[in-house]
Amino acid sequence: MPAVTLNGVQVEASQGTTILDLARQHGVWIPTLCYHPELSLNGSCRLCVVEVRGSRTLVGACHTPVAPNMVITTDSPAVLKSRRLTVELLLASHSGNCWSCDKANLCELRHIAVELDVGPLPITLRKPFRTLEALGAHVVRDPTKCVLCRRCVRACREIKGAGLLAIAYRGFSCKVIIGQDDADGDAACESCDVCVGVCPVGALSKRADRFVPKTGQPLVVAG
Repeated sequence: MPAVTLNGVQVEASQGTTILDLARQHGVWIPTLCYHPELSLNGSCRLCVVEVRGSRTLVGACHTPVAPNMVITTDSPAVLKSRRLTVELLLASHSGNCWSCDKANLCELRHIAVELDVGPLPITLRKPFRTLEALGAHVVRDPTKCVLCRRCVRACREIKGAGLLAIAYRGFSCKVIIGQDDADGDAACESCDVCVGVCPVGALSKRADRFVPKTGQPLVVAG
């Protein structure tokens, strides 16, 4: 394939390589939430958008393959504005208790907010607070922290082969459910922890690991 231009530099790309893969091969950071290397491509979070010359809109890097002579910009003002707005909206509708979240500094949303210099917001959206729910015998889910990235849904189907999880309802009521959103689905879950391992935030956790002190350098969110 002819060379592709990435942030003003010509680079080689193999057939079928996505823009995200190409960027990572060359040390260019592009934020993602719905993307996971072991799962199918989804493109729902819209954090990985980049600018491609000739395209009328920003394109998702995780699912867009490179093409001959493509000119890609990953850090233009339009790209950064879009990413920051997406993170701001996620944080504004998030549970808002990062200081007490059991995910601590492992939260991918928090890391992305730091990298994009997104801090406490002057706006507040309606927050659909819900009680903690069981996901089988050993997994706890907190729907108020879920960012609807669908990683857990795809992991349950593609890695475990169970397909117990799904997205249901609309608007502020939209959430991840198990089975028919009843006790029968919880009983069918084997608590294999596959969904916990791919969750980017604190929405899913092992019951035994909750509130265990975390170590590491604290992240500082811009004010």
